[in-house]
This record gives sequence, structure tokens and C-alpha cells, in this order.
Amino acid sequence: MNKVKVDQNICIGCGACFGSYPDCFEMDDNGLAKEKENLTEEQAQEAEEAIDICPVGAIQEETEKD
Repeated sequence: MNKVKVDQNICIGCGACFGSYPDCFEMDDNGLAKEKENLTEEQAQEAEEAIDICPVGAIQEETEKD
């Protein structure tokens, strides 16, 4: 299963991912987005959709190694 990772070096904290997919992302203490852990399959698919809404491309798909 693939999952997404937020690159906090790129994230500007606009909240587009969190606002659109609150079950998949949260804001950390610095106001930057981070992905939630242990997502269901459906939530993981929604998180992948957030790749397209990030204005700075901070959300990237990461392939888990088996």
C-alpha cells in the first residue's frame, strides 16, 4: 500500500490538505501539515487526492517497502 508524506521543509501551512481531508492530515505545533498514521484504505486514497491540491507540492506519494 502506498501512503503520502508531507515534506515539512516545503509546506507553507496553508491548510488545504487539512481543510479538505481532516481525517488524513493534521496541523502540528508549528502550523505545518503532517500526515496521520494508521489510515484506513479509503483514507489513504483520499490522502493521495490531496497531492493535487497542495499549492507547493509538499505532499508526495511514498511507497511502503514490504
